[in-house]
Amino acid sequence: MCKAIYNSAIPKVNLKSVNQSCCSASRLGFALLVLLLSTAVLAADWSGAEQQLAKKIVAVTGPGTMSLTVENRSSLGRRDSDLVQNGLRSALEQSGIHFAKSDQAAASVALTLSENESSYVWVAQIQQGAGESVVAMVSVPRSGRSGAAYESMPITLRKVLLWSQEDHILDVAVLEENGTPSRIAVLGAEKVSVYRIQNGKWEAEQTLAIGNPKPWPLDVRGRLIPALDHTLDAYLPGVRCHVNITGAPLMACRGSDDPWPLVSGGMSTSSPVFPSAGSSTTTSTAVPALAGFFASTRNYFTGVLSPAVGKFGTVPKFYTAAFVPREKYTLWLFASGDGKVHLVDGMNDQRSSFEWGSDIAAVKTGCGAGSQVLATASGDQAEDSIRAFEFPDRDPVAVSAAVAFPGPVSALWTEARGDSAIAIARNRDTGNYEAFRLSLACGQ
Repeated sequence: MCKAIYNSAIPKVNLKSVNQSCCSASRLGFALLVLLLSTAVLAADWSGAEQQLAKKIVAVTGPGTMSLTVENRSSLGRRDSDLVQNGLRSALEQSGIHFAKSDQAAASVALTLSENESSYVWVAQIQQGAGESVVAMVSVPRSGRSGAAYESMPITLRKVLLWSQEDHILDVAVLEENGTPSRIAVLGAEKVSVYRIQNGKWEAEQTLAIGNPKPWPLDVRGRLIPALDHTLDAYLPGVRCHVNITGAPLMACRGSDDPWPLVSGGMSTSSPVFPSAGSSTTTSTAVPALAGFFASTRNYFTGVLSPAVGKFGTVPKFYTAAFVPREKYTLWLFASGDGKVHLVDGMNDQRSSFEWGSDIAAVKTGCGAGSQVLATASGDQAEDSIRAFEFPDRDPVAVSAAVAFPGPVSALWTEARGDSAIAIARNRDTGNYEAFRLSLACGQ
């Protein structure tokens, strides 16, 4: 309610209109006050993290000249990312740092604003002279900040349905494509089926039965791997099949304890390598071939590796594996039977604290660090989903929004060329098994 005006009345002015103007102005002022207070409440206080990161950086470089570049790969908006950059610059200046161009600075710092499921993660890669780079990190809890704009993530994870059927799907291999897949092989528990696009529809081309005298494990798993002297190798628990679908179709299966390849052909040492994680240069690291022995009566790998990863010839039993190329080594990730991801670098086996599901896969792209890890969410999530992550150090940072699936994800395998993956899920509504191709696109 507007209070009475005690000034002398202005001639020929309607008092009611004055009172209305007063009330309108008061309401406007109140609205502006509420807006300002709301903005102040929502604005994050980054100062503590900025001071902490500045101390870590200066502990490496000491006072002196420095160049600083910032890349926002998180869901933070432009305003917040600018606040963080300006706040860090101020904190560094207070610690004796003077900013200069990269060719005139004694040290260079490349700051990446990233995030994981629970926190914003700021990663500073520090370079001094010709020495090895040093990484400094801080994390800021995301609790209390709702409505994160995941559409602003630096990478888009795309999901395309390849095939759907009532019978269990173990894996799918794309045999031919011209822009989109035009011929695929589908591995089931009892057969390998080949389909080709004809007049815009998938048509069955060949069906080859798998000969296995023993019953499969309850949760059977399998892989399709391109071969050199025939079309495909089908790996199943205790069985390996040679599949030839050029000319007369032929599939020969035998009992086998051969290890299953853990690195796709497109990512092995014989193919072009790609930038190592955390590097903005074209320096690349080859990914050595690695295989794991699969338990013939179970649904997991025994943990025995071929060859060994450094001093580790065995690791805890695991369901799937992925890797992160580094400049001088490969960091291996094993989604283990204890519900945790183990990080193995050849010298150490580190049991992680981050929550992922049992299906992970590595892909190489032209985006970001050059390689990403796809991971299912942990089993206590409301829905099954897969998300892309990168590893600036030993903690994952999300680089894509989560992609939801219609039901439980039962398999996640890297495709042969290495830049995409196949995910299998069982649709909760239809009961059908569905195979999807997952690929990554740079930018928003």
